[in-house]
Amino acid sequence: MDKASPEHVQPSKPITTKIKNMVPWNERFSYGLSDFACNLSFQMVGTYLMIFYTDTFGISAAAVGTLFFVARFFDAIDGPFWGIMIDHTHTKWGKSRPYWLWFSIPFAVFCVLVFTTPNLSLTGKLIWAYVTYIGVDVLYSAVNIPITSILPSLTNNPQERVTLSTIRQFMGTLGAAVITGITLTMVSHFGGGSTTSKRGWFIWALIVAIIVLVLFAIVFFNTHERVQTKSSRQSLPIKESLKALRKNWPWAIIIFINFVYWLGMQTRSQVTVYFFKYNMHNAGLASFVLSLQLVSLVAVVLTPLFSRLIGKRNTMLGGMLIACAGQVLLNIGADHLSTGTIIFATVIGYLGTGFVSGLIAVMLADAVDYGEWVNGVRAEGIVTSFSSFSAKLGMGIGGVITGWILSASGYIANKSQTGAALHGIELNYIWVPLIGFGLSAIALMFYHVDGIEKTMQADLAEKHAAENAEDQI
Repeated sequence: MDKASPEHVQPSKPITTKIKNMVPWNERFSYGLSDFACNLSFQMVGTYLMIFYTDTFGISAAAVGTLFFVARFFDAIDGPFWGIMIDHTHTKWGKSRPYWLWFSIPFAVFCVLVFTTPNLSLTGKLIWAYVTYIGVDVLYSAVNIPITSILPSLTNNPQERVTLSTIRQFMGTLGAAVITGITLTMVSHFGGGSTTSKRGWFIWALIVAIIVLVLFAIVFFNTHERVQTKSSRQSLPIKESLKALRKNWPWAIIIFINFVYWLGMQTRSQVTVYFFKYNMHNAGLASFVLSLQLVSLVAVVLTPLFSRLIGKRNTMLGGMLIACAGQVLLNIGADHLSTGTIIFATVIGYLGTGFVSGLIAVMLADAVDYGEWVNGVRAEGIVTSFSSFSAKLGMGIGGVITGWILSASGYIANKSQTGAALHGIELNYIWVPLIGFGLSAIALMFYHVDGIEKTMQADLAEKHAAENAEDQI
């Protein structure tokens, strides 16, 4: 059946199928812990690795930017690779859950190695940085993609998916706020009072890795893949999996948004320490500003309510526009070196992004359903794997932009910066994120799944019931 223009679809029969599959609270909480664990580790990498490389390990900003650029080539294959592997996986634990069991230990190990500083030549340092950063990047996909790919299997109830994703985003934001807020303090504590201490970075990375390992064990044991379809009970060939992407325009829009949104978020977060250290001459304020991510939890909690009232698309669109307003206010604060204005702008920005991040996973789960509805193929792995790919590509390109702008503007680590270097820091902190949020808002204008969701879910529920009855014969 061809549903290439679904916004014009009218229900051919009354919607009478009752959608159940509510998830118990202990499982909701455990699912949320998955993103708490991921953000503890990877937000530490995303926010602090660049300044760790330049100001502690002794690698130039340009070399770091090139490293982030090269790593993106691996992202071009590792995200889809893990997605295909998930679609090929068929175990007693399900398709997505086993990856937390199999890869959480290697991921934790590389989270420590990436902040380890062996005594090497400059060439040796670069080789070490390439191996450990690419390693942690690839293994992150192995544990992060299942967080999104399992969502359509936890429940087929659209509002329950919003609830689960809201809890996930709440916990993920909490993890990000905790790790970005206390990292410099803990590094200084373990490093004898210095935020550039090699020993401090290593010990703190080790502690975080152990916590992450324990959390993933809890997630594995407490989640269940309860939505069973014909395709979920068998391995899908690659060619068959890729059919789920054909005419899947909701998937294409969300993947693009995921890319430009995280590009903007990454440039802002990783240059925050630079901005307050050099532009504002108050490095200690960076931890406080990063911890303001907790403000976004207000928006996260309100996301299910707004999604019911105005739809998922409009809720995310409003969040993007609020985030844009925050960046504009941030520019005013930076021009006047006004700490109060910068803090206020940051609060506004985080309120906006609080409406965004959690809904990306929900809309990708909808794209899994849409791919099955249009093409007859349900491929959770390949559809959702591009979420990790596009996010990491955006974060990586954000890292490239940051490194190259800092280098081109004349940044020199641990020195007083020139006017050009200070301007380069501002470009990364204010304008690149603003462009990313703005492009995301424009793309959302073309997203129309909310209007056809009831018809789509009813058709799929009927299809799954028929398949399950057929398999029991």
